[in-house]
Amino acid sequence: MSNIVIESLNAQPLQEQKLEIVERKGLGHPDYICDSLMDKVSVNLCSEYLKKLGYILHHNTDKGMLVSGKVEGELGGGDIVDPMLLVFGDRATFEADGVEFDIENIVTSTAKEWFSDNLRFVDPSHIKYQIELKSGSSELTDIFGRKKKNEVLGANDTSAAVGFAPSTFTEWIVHETEKHLNSSTFKKEYPESGEDVKVMGVRNNNNIHLTVAMPLIDSYINSEDEYFKRKNEIMNEIDEFVSKYAETENNLPSTSISFNTLDEPGKGLNGIYTTVTGTSAEDADCGQVGRGNRVNGIIPLNRPSSAEAAAGKNPVSHVGKIYNALSHRIAYRIYNEIPDVSEAYVWLLSDIGKPIDAPRMATTQISMEAGTLDSVKTDVHEVINSELENIQQFCMELAKGKVPLY
Repeated sequence: MSNIVIESLNAQPLQEQKLEIVERKGLGHPDYICDSLMDKVSVNLCSEYLKKLGYILHHNTDKGMLVSGKVEGELGGGDIVDPMLLVFGDRATFEADGVEFDIENIVTSTAKEWFSDNLRFVDPSHIKYQIELKSGSSELTDIFGRKKKNEVLGANDTSAAVGFAPSTFTEWIVHETEKHLNSSTFKKEYPESGEDVKVMGVRNNNNIHLTVAMPLIDSYINSEDEYFKRKNEIMNEIDEFVSKYAETENNLPSTSISFNTLDEPGKGLNGIYTTVTGTSAEDADCGQVGRGNRVNGIIPLNRPSSAEAAAGKNPVSHVGKIYNALSHRIAYRIYNEIPDVSEAYVWLLSDIGKPIDAPRMATTQISMEAGTLDSVKTDVHEVINSELENIQQFCMELAKGKVPLY
């Protein structure tokens, strides 16, 4: 590619800046549910298209919404009054070359499997489904019929994405804290903890504070006193987990934890965070694709980001998905493989209809720990070109769900 721009990053690396704010919405958060589930629908559609025709057809399932239901919470175990409603929107291919696809069955079976695999207390009866997937427009659908054998598809949107490397410690600990709280090990030790975990981290100089929200399952809690006892035990465990990893940092940060800060003793159910199912989607919070984590699993407020929701978009022509994920991969390769690079940002810009392996612009902004920018330009070019040359392989990794997106 000739249209690769490499320039110096005229900013202090984020880890050295005074203020940093990072958020992660976890497994049972309504927004995470939408992102993860809708992308799984895309993966299963790709599998069906490949199995029956040998290639992936036009689809985008990135307009999903989870509408909260209603419960009657009660210490010792509450009940579901109205189920949650999961709405699947946007586009899919229902027929091609005389082959029909049972889209409704693929969608609903995917959803049921996802809930069964991920949320311990959500029963099939707790969810209703509304499928609003329609056939795509003729011009966008035709993109899939234009390519010749072994050629990449054209982009189905004019869009830009940005990725970066490396992660800061704040970004890493926010991500890993949620993963720990939703790990099988933690759930075995604290089965009363729900999956709807949200972690907000703020670093002020070298002081990191995490605010954690996570409901307790009301069937495990028989009194307000028991709730606060278990809450304190869990908060101590979180503090121990975070402190342990902070000690591995060269510049040892000071850490502190808050947990379920809306709680107020003496108010019964009105002053404690409990759920029947482990997710606030049961009666408190709706979810939507694109409102959750970025493709690197966090919401990093200090970083530039694309407005595109990657989850659910098709993995072979929609640059809102491909470039979002690829820009991060390129940034990490530059950081890991090229000596003296301390921070890298990669921007990719597409033109609708143009081959996805030939973006209109690929821009890299680099901060050097030592040496000069000129000394690494050739290596940066090679990394970007090699990733674009192998973009079809990368797209198939996306199609099989092998690239984390949330």
